[in-house]
Amino acid sequence: MPRLVLMCGPAGAGKSTHARRLEEEGCVRVSVDDLAWAEGHVEHPLPAEVAARVGEALRERVVALLDERRDVVVDSSFWSRASREEFRRLGAERGVVAEVLYVSTPRAVALARVAARTGAHAHDVLLSPEVAAAYYDGFEVPTPQEGPLTVVRGG
Repeated sequence: MPRLVLMCGPAGAGKSTHARRLEEEGCVRVSVDDLAWAEGHVEHPLPAEVAARVGEALRERVVALLDERRDVVVDSSFWSRASREEFRRLGAERGVVAEVLYVSTPRAVALARVAARTGAHAHDVLLSPEVAAAYYDGFEVPTPQEGPLTVVRGG
């Protein structure tokens, strides 16, 4: 049975670092930031039409990999329970139980990491301090009631 890991945490939490570790262990890493970067987007939030297109490409790639029986780590914020449930459903439709790996990072650490970004690569996406704070403050922390959950320290 393939593995489906949903990286979860606000901007600056350290999700991409953990996702790369899983990639080294054999998971295929699929990243919303990589897809947006490939289209030339270096700043968030993405325009609505771009976010929709990138989100659809992300879902299609995850489904294709699961159908190939590949282990997948999805490097995205999964900031809302609804977004996590959508990908849990995609996995369940293929007999896969999605795992959420939540990177718990103190607010000051996450915001400092975002403030230090330069836009040099896909995982260095620029966010204004106001947007970064809003993303952190609006983040819906996952609970075990949602399904398999692992919490790791991000800073």
